[in-house]
Amino acid sequence: MQRVELTSIDGVRLEAAVHPATGGESRGVVIQMHGINANMTEGGMFVRLADRLASAGFHVLRFSFRGHGGSGGTQRGATIAGELLDLQAAVEYVEARSSGRLSIVASSFGAVSASISLPWLTDRINSLVLWNPVLDLWRTFLRPELPWGRENFSPDQQKLLSVQGFLVLDGEFEVGRVMFEEFHHYRPLDFLMASAVPTLVVHGDRDTAVSYEIAQQAADARPDTDFHTVPGSDHGFDTREREDEAITVTAKWLVDDGIRPLRRDTPRRGGAPVS
Repeated sequence: MQRVELTSIDGVRLEAAVHPATGGESRGVVIQMHGINANMTEGGMFVRLADRLASAGFHVLRFSFRGHGGSGGTQRGATIAGELLDLQAAVEYVEARSSGRLSIVASSFGAVSASISLPWLTDRINSLVLWNPVLDLWRTFLRPELPWGRENFSPDQQKLLSVQGFLVLDGEFEVGRVMFEEFHHYRPLDFLMASAVPTLVVHGDRDTAVSYEIAQQAADARPDTDFHTVPGSDHGFDTREREDEAITVTAKWLVDDGIRPLRRDTPRRGGAPVS
């Protein structure tokens, strides 16, 4: 692993790490995108996945979004628009160093900027993996349907935005007024459904933060989409065994995806399970 630094086009410095391929023929490049109130390790899962993928022949880049981890910016200043620029910096970094297939693994809130970026990534990206993805900002944050959202984005919490300009997520991360306003405008699910990029969704069926049903319904309705359920898992895969399951399924799918041709004339059935 090698520590590197990215710079977004608006000058924000981003901490990053590269895991060079160590196994046989190169299979391409994977960019990892973490969730909100996390960083480029994603609780250690991204490090373990990167090592697994590197040993299978992938070059892997993981980075922390602005306002997260050791990257520049502030928590209150973090925005979806800013994360779009951060992803662009990551894509440009790997494209300058590799011409191989590009895949993205996005966890939780990382799925927002990954999905919204799909229109300009269409000619670049070969495959997409989403872990417990946030696909509906309204139902996750503005009118939350699940316990985590109801706790962190309650009416009382939302009132703090007008009083102090931010609310505190999980007692740790300060969500600013601008990002909260963005929740009204971005529709990541629409971008995902309009894209033909082959996709794997991995989701716990006891997720109390991000809707399992929304992700499952999207996979069922979308061509060339596989869906893997981690039984009994809450958000983020809540045991080491469940984390390992998500990592193993993801690595296998990406390796198998590299065997398939770049252009697919016959899409796979939406929602097919991954063994």
